[in-house]
Amino acid sequence: AKCQCKVVSRERTNCGYPGISAAECKKIGCCFNASVPSVPWCYNPKPKKVKKVCPSDPFHRINCGRPGIKPWECTRKGCCFRAHPAGVPWCFYHRNVEE
Repeated sequence: AKCQCKVVSRERTNCGYPGISAAECKKIGCCFNASVPSVPWCYNPKPKKVKKVCPSDPFHRINCGRPGIKPWECTRKGCCFRAHPAGVPWCFYHRNVEE
């Protein structure tokens, strides 16, 4: 993603080798920007930001509990709890989404 390549030039960490082309640099998952001299042009991107969310679609829930689990038991396991609708898990895992 473009935003992952917005790294201040003094904070760039080298990702390639001297003379690497922009195409080769991007092929190995790195960022390329040759506009600043004396800093790496092929550099590591910022890590992706990820947050945990409870899926809103009840049919995408992945069971994290057992029938009859109490809400506090579910949240103590680090899972989401929603006592509706019928026929889907009420205690279910978070999903990681990129910000």
